[in-house]
Amino acid sequence: MKSKIFFNMKLPVILSLLFVSSCFIAKAQNEKPPNIILILVDDLGWMDLSCQGSDFYRTPNIDRLASEGIRFTDGYAACAVCSPTRAAVQTGRHPHRVGVTDWIRSRFQRGNLGTPEKNPTEYVGGKKSQLLCPPNPFWMEHEEVTLAEVLQKNSYKTAYIGKWHLGDPAWYPEHQGFDENRGGCDYGQPPSYFDPFNQPKGRHESLREGIFKLPGREKGQFLTHREGDEAVEFIRNWKDEPFFIQMSNYAVHTPIQAIPEVAETYKDKPGKTQKNAKYAALVQSVDDAVGMILDELEKQKLDDNTLILFTSDNGGLDNKNNPTDNAPLRSGKGYAYEGGIRVPFLVRWPGKIPAGKTSDTPVTSVDIFPTLLDVAGIEHKTDKPIDGLSLLAHLKSAGEAKVDRNELLWHFPHYRHQPGPYSIIRKGNMKLIKFWTGTHELYNIETDPGEENDLSETFPEKAAVLDALLLKRLEETEAKLPIPNPDFVGKN
Repeated sequence: MKSKIFFNMKLPVILSLLFVSSCFIAKAQNEKPPNIILILVDDLGWMDLSCQGSDFYRTPNIDRLASEGIRFTDGYAACAVCSPTRAAVQTGRHPHRVGVTDWIRSRFQRGNLGTPEKNPTEYVGGKKSQLLCPPNPFWMEHEEVTLAEVLQKNSYKTAYIGKWHLGDPAWYPEHQGFDENRGGCDYGQPPSYFDPFNQPKGRHESLREGIFKLPGREKGQFLTHREGDEAVEFIRNWKDEPFFIQMSNYAVHTPIQAIPEVAETYKDKPGKTQKNAKYAALVQSVDDAVGMILDELEKQKLDDNTLILFTSDNGGLDNKNNPTDNAPLRSGKGYAYEGGIRVPFLVRWPGKIPAGKTSDTPVTSVDIFPTLLDVAGIEHKTDKPIDGLSLLAHLKSAGEAKVDRNELLWHFPHYRHQPGPYSIIRKGNMKLIKFWTGTHELYNIETDPGEENDLSETFPEKAAVLDALLLKRLEETEAKLPIPNPDFVGKN
């Protein structure tokens, strides 16, 4: 019957239908999936950008991401230190699910240990520690499925630039789904920010060799600018195919080094609380690299088909306002307070994400994995629990579409600062910090972002409810908890 109807059609109608069909097929075949650039800066604090309110740092290119996209006021890192957040970004899973809950020690920081056959499993702690803590690994296991692996399997070219800090050589980016690696290794910080990026007299061969796959090329060139060069090269070479580039700047981590001429420009006009000129120059170098990427995207006419997500791996290093100051947030890197975990979180995609918007929806590093796969139109099927949520609908709606979540979770089962290991839950605007040595603190983050007023004694029932919920969520997400130390002999 269908064939009779077709043959009874008039020739102009048939030709018209064939033309429309062929155009649709051609468009589908020629439509390139969006490019994705993820910029993960090291140790960049919540107040380290002028678009975040700094009166000292100059960041016009990064500010442009905010003015041409959406800025999250309540963006969070998955941990207050680097490696766990980096694992969360790659997997969409809480760091404690992955097993990376503290920063990973590089080979040069482990003496003569080298690379062991497997990650440690025994709890650790001396007699002066009230608690025994789960061990941190030397690498993120290959069984974890990374963002790059999924994109690579779906025809994306993938490149990693800068700090990796997720394991020894067999676990470097090129073994975790990245076609190209420029600088990703076991370093937690660069030996030097100046080309050739090494320490000729370093105590370990890796320090003497310099940054892996980022050999010296232009003596004296600043590292962040070299990272920008590498990104530009990938954009240029891959302009005709979908690409995913993760630029993880080593800046603004210590050592606090800077181009002297740039640092000099900050000395005469210090901010109200932020005053470190060298650090300001480091921040500016990150802004320079972002500008290089934006310029190249425009040059290659890729701007409208490229999403850029910009964030940090933890809060800024704030040691009595040095090298930066996270105020009005309390404290900084490593701590359970907002200054340690709240970070810039900006997303730009011209024509897809409305420009100049701000969202106060709490979001976190684990959301990056599902969001970017959603952007790429990839349905990822896995038997591993994914803790993050896609933010794409929220982004496209200028922050109007609700994100179906009312809780955020952190777990740091290690000694770093007094009073010791901690876990955190934020539900709505209430944030509970549970210190595993026996105390807890409760804050209303909306009215008290500086966490000056502990409400745990004022609202003990609310604290108890959140404590119980935190323990439930930790159990559900397979967290390894600190345990009492039977050999404990005294004060921590």
